[in-house]
Amino acid sequence: MRLLVTGGAGYVGSVTVEALIEAGHEVLVIDDLRTGHRAAVHPDATFVRADVADEGAVQGALRENPCEALLHFAAASLVGDSMSDPHAYFRNNVAGTLALLRAVNAQGVERVVFSSSAALYGTPERTPIPESAQLAPESVYGETKLQIERTLQWLARTLGLASVALRYFNAAAASAERGEDHQPETHLIPIVLEVASGERAEVQVFGDDYPTPDGTAVRDYIHVLDLADAHVRALGALEPGEAKAYNLGNGSGASVAEVIAVVSEVTGVQVPSRVAPRRPGDPPVLVADSSLAERELGWKPARPSLSEIVADAWRWRQAHPNGYQD
Repeated sequence: MRLLVTGGAGYVGSVTVEALIEAGHEVLVIDDLRTGHRAAVHPDATFVRADVADEGAVQGALRENPCEALLHFAAASLVGDSMSDPHAYFRNNVAGTLALLRAVNAQGVERVVFSSSAALYGTPERTPIPESAQLAPESVYGETKLQIERTLQWLARTLGLASVALRYFNAAAASAERGEDHQPETHLIPIVLEVASGERAEVQVFGDDYPTPDGTAVRDYIHVLDLADAHVRALGALEPGEAKAYNLGNGSGASVAEVIAVVSEVTGVQVPSRVAPRRPGDPPVLVADSSLAERELGWKPARPSLSEIVADAWRWRQAHPNGYQD
Protein backbone atom coordinates (compact mmCIF):
# COMPACT_ATOMS: atom_id res chain seq x y z
CA MET A 1 0.00 0.00 0.00
CA ARG A 2 1.18 3.57 -0.68
CA LEU A 3 0.95 5.63 2.50
CA LEU A 4 1.37 9.25 3.56
CA VAL A 5 2.81 9.71 7.06
CA THR A 6 2.73 13.22 8.51
CA GLY A 7 5.13 13.80 11.37
CA GLY A 8 7.23 10.92 10.10
CA ALA A 9 10.43 12.64 11.29
CA GLY A 10 9.17 12.64 14.87
CA TYR A 11 9.52 10.00 17.56
CA VAL A 12 6.49 7.70 17.18
CA GLY A 13 6.03 8.68 13.53
CA SER A 14 9.56 7.71 12.48
CA VAL A 15 9.41 4.34 14.23
CA THR A 16 6.04 3.67 12.60
CA VAL A 17 7.50 4.54 9.17
CA GLU A 18 10.20 1.97 9.87
CA ALA A 19 7.55 -0.65 10.71
CA LEU A 20 5.49 0.21 7.63
CA ILE A 21 8.47 -0.16 5.30
CA GLU A 22 9.43 -3.45 6.95
CA ALA A 23 5.83 -4.59 6.29
CA GLY A 24 6.28 -3.87 2.57
CA HIS A 25 4.48 -0.52 2.26
CA GLU A 26 5.67 2.48 0.25
CA VAL A 27 5.85 5.60 2.40
CA LEU A 28 5.77 9.34 1.72
CA VAL A 29 6.77 11.42 4.77
CA ILE A 30 5.72 15.05 5.15
CA ASP A 31 7.27 16.90 8.09
CA ASP A 32 8.27 20.53 8.65
CA LEU A 33 11.14 19.48 10.99
CA ARG A 34 10.13 21.99 13.66
CA THR A 35 10.42 19.22 16.24
CA GLY A 36 11.34 16.24 14.07
CA HIS A 37 14.73 15.17 12.74
CA ARG A 38 15.63 14.58 9.11
CA ALA A 39 18.03 11.84 10.21
CA ALA A 40 15.13 9.95 11.80
CA VAL A 41 13.36 9.46 8.46
CA HIS A 42 13.85 5.98 7.04
CA PRO A 43 16.15 6.10 3.98
CA ASP A 44 13.63 4.15 1.89
CA ALA A 45 10.86 6.69 2.50
CA THR A 46 10.23 9.63 0.18
CA PHE A 47 10.61 12.84 2.20
CA VAL A 48 9.00 16.23 1.61
CA ARG A 49 9.68 19.10 3.99
CA ALA A 50 6.42 20.99 4.36
CA ASP A 51 3.84 22.16 6.88
CA VAL A 52 0.76 19.92 6.88
CA ALA A 53 -1.34 23.10 6.88
CA ASP A 54 0.08 24.05 3.47
CA GLU A 55 -2.61 22.53 1.24
CA GLY A 56 -0.76 23.34 -1.95
CA ALA A 57 2.42 21.61 -0.77
CA VAL A 58 0.51 18.55 0.45
CA GLN A 59 -1.47 18.24 -2.79
CA GLY A 60 1.69 18.72 -4.84
CA ALA A 61 3.49 15.97 -2.92
CA LEU A 62 0.52 13.63 -3.40
CA ARG A 63 0.28 14.35 -7.12
CA GLU A 64 3.89 13.24 -7.47
CA ASN A 65 3.52 10.39 -4.94
CA PRO A 66 -0.13 9.18 -4.93
CA CYS A 67 -1.15 7.57 -1.64
CA GLU A 68 -4.06 5.41 -0.54
CA ALA A 69 -4.15 6.24 3.17
CA LEU A 70 -2.89 8.82 5.67
CA LEU A 71 -1.26 8.15 9.04
CA HIS A 72 -1.33 11.46 10.91
CA PHE A 73 1.22 12.05 13.70
CA ALA A 74 2.13 15.71 13.18
CA ALA A 75 1.08 17.76 16.22
CA ALA A 76 2.29 20.07 18.94
CA SER A 77 2.16 17.86 22.02
CA LEU A 78 3.31 19.55 25.25
CA VAL A 79 0.48 19.85 27.76
CA GLY A 80 2.00 22.76 29.67
CA ASP A 81 2.77 24.72 26.51
CA SER A 82 -0.76 24.16 25.28
CA MET A 83 -2.10 25.95 28.37
CA SER A 84 0.27 28.91 28.02
CA ASP A 85 -0.10 29.27 24.24
CA PRO A 86 -3.52 27.86 23.34
CA HIS A 87 -3.77 29.77 20.05
CA ALA A 88 -0.72 27.97 18.69
CA TYR A 89 -2.15 24.58 19.61
CA PHE A 90 -5.53 25.21 18.03
CA ARG A 91 -3.79 26.60 14.93
CA ASN A 92 -1.24 23.78 14.59
CA ASN A 93 -3.30 20.80 15.69
CA VAL A 94 -6.86 21.65 14.71
CA ALA A 95 -6.65 24.14 11.85
CA GLY A 96 -3.57 22.39 10.47
CA THR A 97 -5.30 19.02 10.49
CA LEU A 98 -8.43 20.44 8.83
CA ALA A 99 -6.27 21.82 6.02
CA LEU A 100 -4.46 18.49 5.74
CA LEU A 101 -7.69 16.50 5.56
CA ARG A 102 -9.07 18.80 2.87
CA ALA A 103 -5.87 18.44 0.85
CA VAL A 104 -5.67 14.65 1.05
CA ASN A 105 -9.36 14.30 0.28
CA ALA A 106 -8.87 16.40 -2.86
CA GLN A 107 -6.20 13.90 -3.93
CA GLY A 108 -8.39 10.85 -3.36
CA VAL A 109 -7.15 9.72 0.07
CA GLU A 110 -10.18 8.31 1.87
CA ARG A 111 -8.61 6.42 4.80
CA VAL A 112 -6.96 7.90 7.91
CA VAL A 113 -5.20 6.48 10.94
CA PHE A 114 -5.00 9.25 13.52
CA SER A 115 -2.45 9.14 16.34
CA SER A 116 -4.64 10.58 19.08
CA SER A 117 -4.12 10.72 22.85
CA ALA A 118 -5.65 9.36 26.02
CA ALA A 119 -5.34 12.94 27.31
CA LEU A 120 -8.85 13.51 25.99
CA TYR A 121 -10.23 11.52 28.98
CA GLY A 122 -9.01 14.05 31.55
CA THR A 123 -9.18 12.69 35.10
CA PRO A 124 -11.00 9.37 34.71
CA GLU A 125 -13.68 8.09 37.07
CA ARG A 126 -12.07 4.64 37.02
CA THR A 127 -9.02 2.88 35.66
CA PRO A 128 -8.12 1.11 33.47
CA ILE A 129 -9.92 3.56 31.19
CA PRO A 130 -12.30 2.09 28.56
CA GLU A 131 -13.22 3.83 25.30
CA SER A 132 -16.71 4.39 26.74
CA ALA A 133 -15.33 6.70 29.46
CA GLN A 134 -16.38 10.34 29.43
CA LEU A 135 -14.31 12.51 27.10
CA ALA A 136 -13.40 15.50 29.24
CA PRO A 137 -9.90 16.81 28.43
CA GLU A 138 -8.27 19.06 31.01
CA SER A 139 -5.70 20.65 28.71
CA VAL A 140 -5.80 22.50 25.41
CA TYR A 141 -3.67 19.72 23.95
CA GLY A 142 -6.26 17.09 24.92
CA GLU A 143 -9.04 19.29 23.59
CA THR A 144 -7.32 19.60 20.20
CA LYS A 145 -7.13 15.82 19.91
CA LEU A 146 -10.81 15.52 20.80
CA GLN A 147 -11.79 18.14 18.23
CA ILE A 148 -9.92 16.23 15.53
CA GLU A 149 -11.61 12.97 16.49
CA ARG A 150 -15.01 14.69 16.30
CA THR A 151 -14.09 16.10 12.89
CA LEU A 152 -13.22 12.60 11.68
CA GLN A 153 -16.59 11.34 12.91
CA TRP A 154 -18.42 14.02 10.93
CA LEU A 155 -16.31 13.38 7.83
CA ALA A 156 -17.20 9.70 8.09
CA ARG A 157 -20.92 10.62 8.12
CA THR A 158 -20.77 13.26 5.40
CA LEU A 159 -18.01 12.10 3.05
CA GLY A 160 -17.63 8.40 3.86
CA LEU A 161 -14.09 8.91 5.18
CA ALA A 162 -12.76 5.84 6.98
CA SER A 163 -10.75 6.57 10.13
CA VAL A 164 -9.25 4.93 13.19
CA ALA A 165 -8.08 7.01 16.17
CA LEU A 166 -5.54 5.45 18.51
CA ARG A 167 -5.49 6.81 22.07
CA TYR A 168 -2.49 6.25 24.33
CA PHE A 169 -0.53 7.92 27.13
CA ASN A 170 3.25 7.53 27.20
CA ALA A 171 5.33 6.21 24.33
CA ALA A 172 8.73 4.99 25.47
CA ALA A 173 11.84 3.02 24.43
CA ALA A 174 13.32 2.81 20.92
CA SER A 175 13.88 0.62 17.91
CA ALA A 176 17.45 -0.33 17.05
CA GLU A 177 17.79 2.75 14.83
CA ARG A 178 15.28 5.32 16.09
CA GLY A 179 14.60 6.74 19.52
CA GLU A 180 13.42 9.69 21.58
CA ASP A 181 15.17 13.03 21.03
CA HIS A 182 13.11 16.00 22.19
CA GLN A 183 14.25 19.54 22.94
CA PRO A 184 13.31 20.17 25.67
CA GLU A 185 12.73 16.68 27.03
CA THR A 186 9.52 16.36 29.06
CA HIS A 187 8.96 12.58 29.25
CA LEU A 188 9.82 10.79 32.46
CA ILE A 189 11.89 7.83 31.24
CA PRO A 190 14.33 9.86 29.09
CA ILE A 191 14.58 12.46 31.87
CA VAL A 192 15.58 9.76 34.39
CA LEU A 193 18.05 8.39 31.84
CA GLU A 194 19.54 11.86 31.50
CA VAL A 195 20.17 11.83 35.25
CA ALA A 196 21.75 8.38 34.98
CA SER A 197 24.07 9.64 32.23
CA GLY A 198 25.06 12.75 34.18
CA GLU A 199 23.18 15.28 32.06
CA ARG A 200 20.89 16.23 34.94
CA ALA A 201 21.58 16.36 38.66
CA GLU A 202 18.39 14.71 39.89
CA VAL A 203 14.83 13.71 39.09
CA GLN A 204 11.99 15.79 40.45
CA VAL A 205 9.18 13.61 41.79
CA PHE A 206 5.99 15.64 41.75
CA GLY A 207 4.18 14.32 44.80
CA ASP A 208 4.75 11.25 46.96
CA ASP A 209 1.41 11.29 48.79
CA TYR A 210 -0.92 9.90 46.11
CA PRO A 211 -3.26 7.00 46.98
CA THR A 212 -0.98 4.51 45.18
CA PRO A 213 1.14 1.68 46.61
CA ASP A 214 4.29 3.83 46.93
CA GLY A 215 2.68 7.27 46.96
CA THR A 216 3.92 8.35 43.53
CA ALA A 217 1.76 8.77 40.45
CA VAL A 218 1.15 5.75 38.20
CA ARG A 219 1.26 6.06 34.42
CA ASP A 220 0.90 3.79 31.37
CA TYR A 221 4.14 3.29 29.38
CA ILE A 222 4.07 1.57 25.99
CA HIS A 223 7.05 0.45 23.95
CA VAL A 224 7.19 2.55 20.79
CA LEU A 225 7.53 -0.60 18.67
CA ASP A 226 4.22 -1.83 20.08
CA LEU A 227 2.64 1.51 19.21
CA ALA A 228 4.01 1.27 15.69
CA ASP A 229 2.55 -2.23 15.39
CA ALA A 230 -0.87 -0.91 16.44
CA HIS A 231 -0.77 1.79 13.76
CA VAL A 232 0.13 -0.79 11.11
CA ARG A 233 -2.71 -3.04 12.27
CA ALA A 234 -5.17 -0.14 12.27
CA LEU A 235 -4.79 0.13 8.49
CA GLY A 236 -6.70 -3.15 8.26
CA ALA A 237 -9.57 -1.80 10.35
CA LEU A 238 -10.46 1.10 8.06
CA GLU A 239 -14.06 0.73 6.87
CA PRO A 240 -15.74 3.30 4.58
CA GLY A 241 -18.05 5.60 6.51
CA GLU A 242 -16.82 4.47 9.94
CA ALA A 243 -14.80 6.40 12.54
CA LYS A 244 -13.42 4.04 15.15
CA ALA A 245 -11.32 4.65 18.26
CA TYR A 246 -9.13 2.30 20.28
CA ASN A 247 -7.18 2.67 23.50
CA LEU A 248 -3.64 1.36 23.59
CA GLY A 249 -2.22 0.44 26.98
CA ASN A 250 0.28 -1.82 28.64
CA GLY A 251 -2.22 -3.60 30.86
CA SER A 252 -0.82 -2.09 34.05
CA GLY A 253 0.94 1.12 34.91
CA ALA A 254 4.23 1.92 36.60
CA SER A 255 4.79 4.49 39.33
CA VAL A 256 7.39 7.26 39.17
CA ALA A 257 9.31 5.53 41.96
CA GLU A 258 9.25 2.25 40.01
CA VAL A 259 10.60 3.96 36.89
CA ILE A 260 13.46 5.46 38.88
CA ALA A 261 14.24 2.09 40.48
CA VAL A 262 14.22 0.25 37.15
CA VAL A 263 16.45 2.87 35.51
CA SER A 264 18.89 2.53 38.41
CA GLU A 265 18.90 -1.24 37.97
CA VAL A 266 19.28 -1.21 34.17
CA THR A 267 21.98 1.47 34.05
CA GLY A 268 23.86 0.48 37.19
CA VAL A 269 23.66 4.10 38.37
CA GLN A 270 21.80 5.05 41.53
CA VAL A 271 19.51 7.83 40.32
CA PRO A 272 19.03 10.65 42.85
CA SER A 273 15.56 12.15 43.20
CA ARG A 274 13.88 14.96 45.08
CA VAL A 275 10.23 15.20 46.02
CA ALA A 276 8.47 18.35 44.83
CA PRO A 277 4.85 19.46 45.30
CA ARG A 278 2.16 17.82 43.18
CA ARG A 279 1.44 19.47 39.85
CA PRO A 280 -2.11 20.80 39.53
CA GLY A 281 -4.37 18.41 37.62
CA ASP A 282 -2.13 15.35 37.87
CA PRO A 283 -4.37 12.32 38.54
CA PRO A 284 -3.02 9.54 40.79
CA VAL A 285 -3.40 6.81 38.14
CA LEU A 286 -3.71 6.89 34.35
CA VAL A 287 -3.88 3.47 32.72
CA ALA A 288 -5.73 2.62 29.49
CA ASP A 289 -7.86 -0.47 28.91
CA SER A 290 -6.80 -1.88 25.54
CA SER A 291 -9.05 -4.96 25.52
CA LEU A 292 -11.08 -3.60 22.56
CA ALA A 293 -7.90 -3.24 20.47
CA GLU A 294 -6.96 -6.80 21.41
CA ARG A 295 -10.37 -8.12 20.30
CA GLU A 296 -10.78 -6.13 17.10
CA LEU A 297 -7.21 -5.40 15.95
CA GLY A 298 -5.54 -8.49 17.35
CA TRP A 299 -3.13 -6.13 19.14
CA LYS A 300 -1.55 -6.41 22.53
CA PRO A 301 1.86 -5.22 23.70
CA ALA A 302 4.63 -7.68 22.86
CA ARG A 303 7.11 -5.79 25.06
CA PRO A 304 5.20 -4.93 28.25
CA SER A 305 8.15 -5.23 30.64
CA LEU A 306 9.27 -1.90 32.09
CA SER A 307 12.81 -3.29 32.29
CA GLU A 308 12.80 -4.02 28.55
CA ILE A 309 11.36 -0.60 27.76
CA VAL A 310 14.03 1.13 29.83
CA ALA A 311 16.82 -1.10 28.50
CA ASP A 312 15.91 -0.33 24.87
CA ALA A 313 15.72 3.41 25.61
CA TRP A 314 19.10 3.27 27.39
CA ARG A 315 20.71 1.29 24.57
CA TRP A 316 19.62 3.87 22.00
CA ARG A 317 20.79 6.77 24.19
CA GLN A 318 24.21 5.17 24.64
CA ALA A 319 24.52 4.69 20.87
CA HIS A 320 23.30 8.27 20.23
CA PRO A 321 24.55 10.40 23.14
CA ASN A 322 23.73 13.58 21.23
CA GLY A 323 20.49 12.27 19.78
CA TYR A 324 20.19 12.74 16.02
CA GLN A 325 22.95 15.36 16.10
CA ASP A 326 25.70 12.68 16.17
